[in-house]
Amino acid sequence: MAAEAKLPAHAKPRRRHDPDRRSNISDAALDVIAEHGVAGTTHRKIAEAAGVPLGSLTYHFATLDDILAEAFTKLANQTADGFEAAMAQVGNQAQARAAVVRLITGELLNDPRTMVLSYELYALAVRRPELRRITDAWMARSRAAIGRFFDPDTTLMLDALIEGLSMHRALSLAPMPRSTVEAAVERIVNIPCP
Repeated sequence: MAAEAKLPAHAKPRRRHDPDRRSNISDAALDVIAEHGVAGTTHRKIAEAAGVPLGSLTYHFATLDDILAEAFTKLANQTADGFEAAMAQVGNQAQARAAVVRLITGELLNDPRTMVLSYELYALAVRRPELRRITDAWMARSRAAIGRFFDPDTTLMLDALIEGLSMHRALSLAPMPRSTVEAAVERIVNIPCP
């Protein structure tokens, strides 16, 4: 009987059937986008990051745009899941206002990787309107989570405030203090409806 070739201890054997390969590829795409931006993202870099043969990408995705769309959908869903989880712990409007402040100032939206990926998605969606379905679905889920406690106009304003203040806090050399964020949320919530 011939001796079987042994793989080095650090090498992972490649499986012919990997039911998670498509998901792993989109995860790797997010890693590549976070490091190189959309402009620097290639099939080759994604395949290398995913640890799969280059041909595996074209087997699972027709184009690089398809990979980007799935990766950004995953990002949007993860962030929307975070919104829903934050608002699910809320029992009244006062707690909802505090939860909105935590969304603006907390880790979910202020994680550097999430911020970079979000801005890459925004820029790509501006250039490729077909990808706005991803941002639109993301906003719809965020608004649904917030809207359990506020009227539709206030919900729309709070959702825009969350995005805007998160961006300002991320990009400013002197980040806005939490007290200013709290005041902004209070002002929007207390605006009299016409």
